[in-house]
Amino acid sequence: GQRGRGMIANQVALIKREVWEHRSIWITPAAVAFVVTFIAIAMVIMAAAFGEAVNPEIEKLADATLPEAVRRAALAVLLVGNTSVFLMAMWFLMIFYCLDSLYAERKDKSILFWRSLPITDAETVVSKLLTAIVAIPIATMAAVIVSHLLNLVIMSVWLASAGANPFRFIWGAVPLFDTWAAVFIYLLAVPIWFAPLLGWFLFISAWAKRGPLLRAALPIAILPILEYIVFRSWNLGLAIVDRLRFEAMPIFDISEFASRFDEDDLHSMLEQDISLISVLDVGKFVTSGEVWAGLVVCGLFVTAAIYVRRYRDES
Repeated sequence: GQRGRGMIANQVALIKREVWEHRSIWITPAAVAFVVTFIAIAMVIMAAAFGEAVNPEIEKLADATLPEAVRRAALAVLLVGNTSVFLMAMWFLMIFYCLDSLYAERKDKSILFWRSLPITDAETVVSKLLTAIVAIPIATMAAVIVSHLLNLVIMSVWLASAGANPFRFIWGAVPLFDTWAAVFIYLLAVPIWFAPLLGWFLFISAWAKRGPLLRAALPIAILPILEYIVFRSWNLGLAIVDRLRFEAMPIFDISEFASRFDEDDLHSMLEQDISLISVLDVGKFVTSGEVWAGLVVCGLFVTAAIYVRRYRDES
């Protein structure tokens, strides 16, 4: 109803506010895109300097007899390799944003201004969680797309200067939309998998009077050690480590993907029409008990953050 639409409008406005106030949300991925593009230009300049050695290899890649699927696979690997840098930057950005978002408004006293507005503590804290889970991946994805296009243009100029046809070799073969769709799904899945820790960081941001990073890190380091001393088990420690590892996410369908090929026949594998989307199992991720348990833990920490923000006296 009207109340629901009002809550959604408030959330959109609050998220826009977060993006405006925390400019690192878009400056960080933009900076990574600049660095990646600069490295690509430097590599092209180096390749041009060693043209006699490089040009024959380009001619092999541009060979008309080379299967189109091989070109497609090579370009997909190139784009995914480019994206891994953005993924790590997003990981750090989510952590430091969540640690700073509620702490900074108390430090600069802006919380007193926002409390004078008709916005609840719950709406404010949830907007910060949504910024970490949705806005940061979207900003990262925008930078990834720009970076991919710039890198492909740079490669096109390089190939054209070496006498190859970039429209056939690159633009006619590169699986742009398949790669972008797979990357975007993955970028959205990462913060959901990371949600219990994001909730913890938001709680610490609301609670800590100083040094939120240290106060967030110490329990994560100490509690697994205490668990081992008391119970002789590492269950909590392993659970925390798994949340920090991208490869632990239950979204990959590697076994089914790999079963299509002979283990030692790499060329046969490359000649298949490989889709990155086929490696991701969204259904498995959405129905995973680990994912839902993590969201429950996140919800508990966010509720605690709302409570602390509501009843802390900042006057």
